[in-house]
Amino acid sequence: MAKPVRRIVTGHRADGRSVIVFDGAAPNVHVVPGTPGLAGTVVWVADKTPADIVQQEETAPGDRKLAIEPPAGGNVLRIAEFPPDNLYSRDELEKFRAGIGSPEAFDTKARHFFFHKTHTLDYAIVLEGEIWALLDEGETLMRPGDILIQRGTNHAWSNRSDRISRVAFVLIDAEHQ
Repeated sequence: MAKPVRRIVTGHRADGRSVIVFDGAAPNVHVVPGTPGLAGTVVWVADKTPADIVQQEETAPGDRKLAIEPPAGGNVLRIAEFPPDNLYSRDELEKFRAGIGSPEAFDTKARHFFFHKTHTLDYAIVLEGEIWALLDEGETLMRPGDILIQRGTNHAWSNRSDRISRVAFVLIDAEHQ
């Protein structure tokens, strides 16, 4: 079960005054069966940039499909929970990968089962626990408060500890120039 994410979203009344329009658990939660602790919560999605800051509709309803990348021209805020590496079910992980689209993003021949590459600029902020950021060449241990800026590189996340690691990700659609 994913740890609930309290999401507070501001907006505007008809007279232009600022108000809170949502305050509660983010409804878009995805748990991977067979791998205890592997979960993701989509907190907010902007389908385009510049984002529409006037619309009042829910952008990450519970039934919005989880995708590895944000919408073209958009961005997504996601909280991911990574269990220790030894708890992963390879079969369930394959089903999960198939379900989130972009199968070409995953590098199944890499040194770690979670290697992938997206056409995004990502900000990864460690909230709880420890996580290793792995690249083709090198790796680094990240702890709470550490931030990694991922620029379209082949990478993976490895939890070598004995407890869940929670990481906030902001994924922004990007392109190679």
